Amino acid sequence: MILIGQYDSPFVRRVGIAMTLYGLPFEHRPWSTFGDADKIRPYNPLTRVPTLVLDDGDVLIESHVIIDYLDSLVPAEQAMFARAEPARHREMKVAALATGLSDKAVSLFYEQRLHTEISAAWAERCRAQIGGVLAVLEADRAARGGGFWFGDRIGHADIAVAAMLRHLNESQPGLADMARFPALAAHSERLEAMPAFRAVYQPFIAPA
Repeated sequence: MILIGQYDSPFVRRVGIAMTLYGLPFEHRPWSTFGDADKIRPYNPLTRVPTLVLDDGDVLIESHVIIDYLDSLVPAEQAMFARAEPARHREMKVAALATGLSDKAVSLFYEQRLHTEISAAWAERCRAQIGGVLAVLEADRAARGGGFWFGDRIGHADIAVAAMLRHLNESQPGLADMARFPALAAHSERLEAMPAFRAVYQPFIAPA
């Protein structure tokens, strides 16, 4: 399989980490949606990442869809989203909050980077949404304790939150005061020390 996209994207990174943890071999093509759009377009007309090219040539897009496919390749007991309810939707909610926050961080970055005149109302809305999600995730993580979010082994929710936090703090330095979110800070520190997280990482690179 071929994973397209740079690891400074939290969406690409969560997929790369999951594939690494699952032991699924893949080729990584670190193409930028700006500088390498012409390379990405034949695989994904949206020119978005992550894009996953399967061994049969079929293509999957969007990290949630790709994660669902990856889970289908491993035994149920190894899948990092629970197969049974209510655990499944609870885990998916945390992951969705994390990726939704990342959407807002990306939107805010582009508003600041690409527009001569920044919409104060839009920027404030994004900041409020980011702060609100961080507060919800902090309360949830603090209430659970333990090494991982849901039990004694890593899951997709853990990965999504850690990838989101790394991206947020590198693309929007100073926006989130992590001293206000100690449970999330500890969660991120624990996961970022893991070999898969160290291997699947690149510093944030602002698009030209």
